[in-house]
Formats: sequence, structure tokens, C-alpha cells
Amino acid sequence: MEPQLLEVLACPCPQHAQLRPGLGDDPQADYLTCTYCGRAFPVRDGIPVLLLEEAVGGPAPGASGEG
Repeated sequence: MEPQLLEVLACPCPQHAQLRPGLGDDPQADYLTCTYCGRAFPVRDGIPVLLLEEAVGGPAPGASGEG
């Protein structure tokens, strides 16, 4: 993923934190991981899918007042 694109993308959670490439245990995985909540969003065909419904990991639903 282009570094310039990573600078402008943010997690769709209320905190809007920056995203980093990969998963915690696999930095080469086709995911972007939120630096705040830990949700990982898939990257499909080079396009980040920044939908909370598509995310894996992160806080339990309703744990931080979301939902």
C-alpha cells in the first residue's frame, strides 16, 4: 500500500486512528490494522474495505460505547 495513502486513511471507529499495514502477527497480510482499537480491515484487490462489519478483532461490540 502506498505510504501517502496510509497517511490519509483512518479507522472508521469514533476515534479515527491511523492504520498500519498487516496484522499483529503477520505484517505482510492483506489487512490494515487500527493503531487505537486493534480492528483489522481486509484489503481486497488493493482496495481497503474500511467497514466496521468487515473488520476482524478489536473490542467486543458495545464494549466502548459503540453500537
